[in-house]
Amino acid sequence: MEIPDTLRSLFTAQVEQRDGSYVIEVPDREVQLGEIAQHETYRIAVLPSPSNDEETATETETETKTETQPSRDRASQRPPVEEGEIRRVEIEDLGEQGDGITRVERGYVVIVPDTDQGERVAVEISDVRENVAFAEVTERLSYYD
Repeated sequence: MEIPDTLRSLFTAQVEQRDGSYVIEVPDREVQLGEIAQHETYRIAVLPSPSNDEETATETETETKTETQPSRDRASQRPPVEEGEIRRVEIEDLGEQGDGITRVERGYVVIVPDTDQGERVAVEISDVRENVAFAEVTERLSYYD
């Protein structure tokens, strides 16, 4: 898969409502790493996150806790996948280059070339980065598997 040179940052965030506006917070590490700068204008893409009752309940509990407790530093969280790991996933979206996109724990993005939206596949994680992983198809699964 080809990543454009213009891509500056890739991270997961929640949309929050504040003072009549909707806000997406950019983690400090994105500015500290020097890829983006304060007071500059950038284009962003918003991709939907998978939702299910369990995930939504967990997110709601987390949001409630963070109002009364200091938030945990997300930069210290490791990616939820490791190189060589095998996962069964469903391709949720297609990226600009036509590669499949799926999400795992905490909305972490995994990019899978040569897949179609809605396809279920077994993948092997081949490259893990802080905000995104890349995987190769090891098996194409039946929808009923």
